Order: sequence, then structure tokens, then C-alpha cells
Amino acid sequence: MENFDKQKLENLNATKHYSSYPKGEFPPFLAYGFRPIFLLLAPYIIISIILWSFTFAGYINLSFIQDPLTWHMYEMLFGVGIAGFIAFFLTGAPELFPGTIPVVGKHLAALVICWALGRIGFWFMDFVGIYTVAILNIASIIWIVAIIFKPVVLDPRKRHLSLAINVLVILALQIWFFASLLGFSESSSNAIIIASLGAFIVLIILALRRINMEAINELLEDEGIDETFFSRAPRYNLAVFCISLYTFVEFFYPANSVLAYLAIASAASVLAIINDFILKDHNILLKPFVMYMISVLILTSIAYAALGYDYLNEELYALNHFRHFLTTGVYGLVFYLVMMIISTIHTGRHLFTNIYTSIGVILIIVATFTRALIPFYEEFLMQAYIISSILWAIPFIIYIKICFPYLLNKRADGIPG
Repeated sequence: MENFDKQKLENLNATKHYSSYPKGEFPPFLAYGFRPIFLLLAPYIIISIILWSFTFAGYINLSFIQDPLTWHMYEMLFGVGIAGFIAFFLTGAPELFPGTIPVVGKHLAALVICWALGRIGFWFMDFVGIYTVAILNIASIIWIVAIIFKPVVLDPRKRHLSLAINVLVILALQIWFFASLLGFSESSSNAIIIASLGAFIVLIILALRRINMEAINELLEDEGIDETFFSRAPRYNLAVFCISLYTFVEFFYPANSVLAYLAIASAASVLAIINDFILKDHNILLKPFVMYMISVLILTSIAYAALGYDYLNEELYALNHFRHFLTTGVYGLVFYLVMMIISTIHTGRHLFTNIYTSIGVILIIVATFTRALIPFYEEFLMQAYIISSILWAIPFIIYIKICFPYLLNKRADGIPG
């Protein structure tokens, strides 16, 4: 503590955990929640998407997986998403709720091992059984809920209650998914996963509001711009409402014509969030990092506009392809950017962009359009699958190259965490 000015320390978003950091020495890879998760998640994403594309194309055979499509959908949504829960909430809770003790060391290792066992279990579900896999995966989310429950409930302003509610919704959907696999529910497991995608997109919108506030204000401060960026709650709330309503109606009334207009409303409400990036005295729209975050919103808007377009047709021929604007595009880009942001800011470094980070963003966008627009060149379906998967994996290789040294070493500023 003697090495830092106390007042300055209190004003730095990335160091609010310092006064509550546990006593003792911890290896860097267990010194904060995001570190072990990102060290495992980046390689896992690369391996999973490459294996899936070559399996779908028939070049390899994962004979130990009876239903490769369900495995692919679940792992890329819940497998990756639960890791995102762990990293986001364990990193954010000590900052969002001052006084919350960061989860580090053995406690952190146990939580990460639980997540990893869930991944291994789902790969070998036919051998270990659905009950074992369900318990492992559900336990990971319940563990996170238990960690954030007290600070969320005790917060007198209930500022982040929406995040906690969304996590509970996703937990319920995951339980419902396994109940479907076990025969306790007649609902289609694939339909539940699609509904879960909507819930994850809502979580992404809610999380982006917090992430944008921190990251962009950090960027403004680094560049000496005397202005504050605000994420306007009403715009985000409208987007959350529209997406939630669309997801609800799509699950319970999948053929209803109103879905076209709900999808278009979702697209418009997400696009409106871009107005937040128009500052009063400075133009930040063309700054690389800002353009990255705007790209997430544009891809989300394109996704729902494309879904709405397909619902306006008499034959729904492209819904599952257009949905990849959300999975390949929004999901992939958000994880890539958030992993970059957290790995940089929360290891005591200034947020930066370079040609490699930009290439990563471009490749994810190109991969998204290659995959989502397959209905317009179905004769090249297999090639498009493989090309888009490889392009999508490369940014996470870039992330490994840039950020793994940060994750494996102590913070650059000497602060624990």
C-alpha cells in the first residue's frame, strides 16, 4: 500500500479490489478470476470450433459424441458462456460492490476445475451420464450466483439487479435443457438452446453497458480528452425489452407472424444505442476501439433484422443460418473484445489497439458473413463452414499471442490481482 497514493487508488476502476484483496501470495494465474478462465477458454474455443467444422464436413468422426449438433450448440453457448460468467462476475463484483473479497487461490481453482469438468463431461456424456454432466454444469452457475447474491441484495440502489436476474433466467434455462435430455420435459432441447441464446444476448447487452463505461472512459483519460462517456440506461433497457419479447414469442409461438416485427424492433433498439458514442465536444466514432464496440451493436442489429426479413418470407429457409450473426458474430466478437479489455486493463496496462487486434475483429466479421449467408451459396456449404471456422479461430490465436504473457505474470503496476 505504501507504494501507492490512496486517493488515486480509489479512483482507478481496475484497482478498487485492492483494499479487500485476500492476504497471502498467489500464483499469477490464480490471482484474479479472469486469469485461469481466459488461459483455458481461448484454446478451448479454438479446438471446439475447428473440431466441429471438420466433423460437420465429414473429415473427422467424433464417435464418442452421439449427437454432435447438440454438443456443438451447447458447448459454444453454455460452455463458453459459463466461462464468461465466471470471468465477468469474479472480476466485476469487487469493483461493482466495494468490499467484496476477490475470489482467488484455491477457491478460484476449485471453481475453474468445476467448469472444466463440465466441459469434459459434456464431451463424454454418453459414458459419464447426463445426471453427472448436469450437476457439474449447473453447479458452476449456482456457485457464481452464491458469490454475487449477497452484494447484489445488500446494494441499497439495486444497480446491478438486472444482471443477477438474467443469470437466474439462464440457470433456469440450463436446468430445463437437461430436463429435456432426461425426458422430464417435452420441450425440444434445441429450442431451449435457441431461447438461451436470446437470454445470453440480453446478458451481453447488460454487460456491455458496464464494460463500455469503464473501457471508453479509460480510453478518454489515456488520450487526455476531458469528457465523460455515459451508457444511457433507457436505450439499453429498450433493447433488452425488445430482445426478451422476441425470444419469448419465438419459443412459445414460433410461427407467429408478429415475430418479423419484433425482430425488426429489436434491430432498431440495438442500433439506437450507438447514439451513446456521440459525445458533445469530441468525435470518438472513428477511434479503433470505439469502432470495435460499435461493430458489436451493428452485428446484433443486422442479426435481428435478418431474422425479421426471413420471417417476412412465406418459407423460413434461413433462420438457423442468419442466427449465426448472433453466435459467430456477436458472441464471438464480444468474447474476443472483452477478453482483450479485461486482460489488458486488469493486469495494470493501458487499453490499446494495434494492427493485430484490428485483424482479429475483421476476421470475426468476415467469418460471420461467410457463415450466416450460406443460404445464398449453398453449393459451397462445406467450404464455407471450414473457412468461416478457421477465420473465426484465428483472432483467439492472436489473443493468446498478445495476452497470455499478461495472464501468466503479475500486474504491470505491481498491484495484487
